[in-house]
Amino acid sequence: MFTGITQAIGRVAAIENGETSRRIAVDFPAGFCAGLAQGGSVSIDGACLTAAAPPRGDRVEFDLILPTLVTSTLADCRIGDAVNAERAMRAGAEIGGHSLSGHVDYQAVIEQTREYSDNLCLRLAVPSGALRYLFAKGYVALNGVSLTIADIDKQAGWIEVWLIPETRRATALAAKPPGSRLNLEIERETQVLVDTMREALEDKLAALMPLLAPKLDELAPALLRASPRRPALAAH
Repeated sequence: MFTGITQAIGRVAAIENGETSRRIAVDFPAGFCAGLAQGGSVSIDGACLTAAAPPRGDRVEFDLILPTLVTSTLADCRIGDAVNAERAMRAGAEIGGHSLSGHVDYQAVIEQTREYSDNLCLRLAVPSGALRYLFAKGYVALNGVSLTIADIDKQAGWIEVWLIPETRRATALAAKPPGSRLNLEIERETQVLVDTMREALEDKLAALMPLLAPKLDELAPALLRASPRRPALAAH
């Protein structure tokens, strides 16, 4: 588990591509790898990765399996890219952001950026499947960074988040230009609540449909008569 508070910015140092997998090496600032052992978990741009070997100095290697390559932007990372990094949360640690699993759900695309003094507003196009779980003032994780949704337009399919100066300093988000893709993780408690409510409503409606169908058939002629009629089109 993670908190969505970036602890360091790493740099992709090496990439080895397999047929359906990829191994990447990431260089971290001094001290970041202290106590990290083989098998330990690190969030890289929001994707929970496992250290494939003991760290060599400040460098750690990670294996990316096919599902990670399909769902996250790490399939397109290049040597030299900056990535947000967070070590796995320890029991009793302060949660400054919100609880994250490190499992990427979708990819969002930066549509525009706007500067307001030292703050930066990002507008992102979001896949329709994610929008049901996103709400103004709710949480979202972008490239592993816990952020509050400042505004949302579900019809247009976008959300806006703001980066304060500390977020701009501590993460790699501010350097992303329009057109960049970001890993998006939805907030799990919200997902469970929304899905549970939807399933409950669908179950209740399914039980009611045999009773409602005859009534709808009876009402259909009256509804048709009451609806405004468009003028007939002239034949050509």
